[in-house]
Amino acid sequence: MRAEKARRQPELLTGSLAPKDVAPTLESEIGAEVRRLRKELDLTVSELGAAAGISAGMMSKIENGSISPSLATLSALAKALNVPIGRLFRESAEQRDCCFVKAGTGVRIERRGTKAGHLYDLLGHSVGGDIVVEPYLITLKGDAIPYTDFRHAGVEFIYMLTGKVRYRHADRSYLLEPGDALFFDAAARHGPEELLKAPMTYLSIIIYPRRG
Repeated sequence: MRAEKARRQPELLTGSLAPKDVAPTLESEIGAEVRRLRKELDLTVSELGAAAGISAGMMSKIENGSISPSLATLSALAKALNVPIGRLFRESAEQRDCCFVKAGTGVRIERRGTKAGHLYDLLGHSVGGDIVVEPYLITLKGDAIPYTDFRHAGVEFIYMLTGKVRYRHADRSYLLEPGDALFFDAAARHGPEELLKAPMTYLSIIIYPRRG
């Protein structure tokens, strides 16, 4: 009875509007791994197919996960990719990014702003996927000076932790105090315009498409 009740309970979800992750099929996992290994070797679909004795059309279907390749085909692919055949069955969970950074161990990044007393500590990084996510802890030191000429691809999210800063984005400025958040298109010029109360720290998360 208790088990039946548990099955009827709605699935717990976060508040995110991101689509629910659908469990990949074995075929799609194999295809994704073949594609990843092929790109690592800088091979085209046709080149890998020729090396494995498989047509380009068949290779595309394998990489798209639309067919279930035979063991003979997988063996030929593994040989052409110079990997054990078991490598093609690597579980997708092993490819999911996860980066843990202990307090105080973020990587100090040199950027234009560091010359003006702006310190950037990278708190993690994304290894794969179609997008890059860069989370920074930004500290504005006592000798920091305003700098509003940052501009780069993607979007940026800022969450104010300590201090008070007037932050410029395009033709508007915003007073940021602890607990305030700002989300914006990073292609427009932006940056701290007035440094009003020290110490000033905020979390900055930059998201942009991965190139190549």
